[in-house]
Amino acid sequence: MSRKHPIISVTGSSGAGTTTVKSTFDQIFRREGINAVSIEGDAFHRYDRAAMTEELARRQAEGDQTFSHFSYDANELEKLEEVFRIYGQTGRGKTRHYVHNDAQAEKWGAPPGSFTEWAPFEDGSDLLFYEGLHGAVVNDRVNLAKLADLKIGVVPVINLEWIQKIHRDKASRGYTTEAVTDTILRRMHAYAHCICPQFTQTDINFQRVPVVDTSNPFIARWIPTPDESLVVIRFRDPKGIDFPYLISMIQGSWMSRANSIVIPGPRMDLAMQLILTPMILRLVNDARRA
Repeated sequence: MSRKHPIISVTGSSGAGTTTVKSTFDQIFRREGINAVSIEGDAFHRYDRAAMTEELARRQAEGDQTFSHFSYDANELEKLEEVFRIYGQTGRGKTRHYVHNDAQAEKWGAPPGSFTEWAPFEDGSDLLFYEGLHGAVVNDRVNLAKLADLKIGVVPVINLEWIQKIHRDKASRGYTTEAVTDTILRRMHAYAHCICPQFTQTDINFQRVPVVDTSNPFIARWIPTPDESLVVIRFRDPKGIDFPYLISMIQGSWMSRANSIVIPGPRMDLAMQLILTPMILRLVNDARRA
C-alpha cells in the first residue's frame, strides 16, 4: 500500500461484470476531478491468442485439462506485482493492451489476438486503477493484495456469471454456446483455486443475485435484469461504515449480517457512488497531503 500513490483494484472473473463497475468508477473520477491511470488484467496474460491456443493443445496432450486464462501460470503476475510496486513507490509505470476484436485493432493499431507495445503511464496521475482477473492474488510467488489500497470484488452468483459470459461471448466474440460451455468447464479448477480465494482479500464484494429462475444457465434466453436482481454488499471490515445512512439513502435496502447490506439491483450504481466516493476521495486527499 502507498499513501502517496494509491492503487484501486477491481477483481472478478470473465462475465462477472467488472467492466460495468469500471464505468461507475470512471463517473466518480470524472465528477471529482481525479486523474486515474487505468490498466487491464488482460494486458498481463502471458500468451497472445495464437500462443495460448498452442499452449492449451500442449497441456491437453500432456493430460492437463485445467489450464486456462484463470490459471496463475497463464499470466504475468510477477510483472503485474512489479507495476503495482513501482507505481506505489514512484507514481510511474507502464502497461499495454490485449486486442480482442477488430474495433480495438483499429483503435490500437495491432491485430486481434495480439498485444500492443508496452507504453509508460502519463505523468501526474492521482491513482492507479486495475480491472481484471487477478487484482488481489496472494500465493507463494506474489502478494498483490498488500499493494492495493482499495480492493473491490465483483462476484455474481455463479449461474448468473455463466449466463452473462455465454451471452457476451456469443454476441461480441462470435462463439457458440457449446464453445463457451467448454471454456467454462475447463476453467473450473482455476476458478476454485485462483479466482475465489481473492474474494477473502477484497475490502468490499458486490454480489448480484437474480430472483428469477437461472437453474439452467446454458439455455437461458435473457440475462436477468437489475430489476430481477438483488445485490449483496459485504464489507471485510465494517468498522466506520455508516449502515443507517446507507439504508436511509438506498430505498428498499436492509442489513442481512453485521457486515453486509442487501439492495435492489437497480440501485447498485447509487450504492457504489455512496460507498466508494468518500473512500476514493480519502485516498486521493491523503496522497495529495503526503
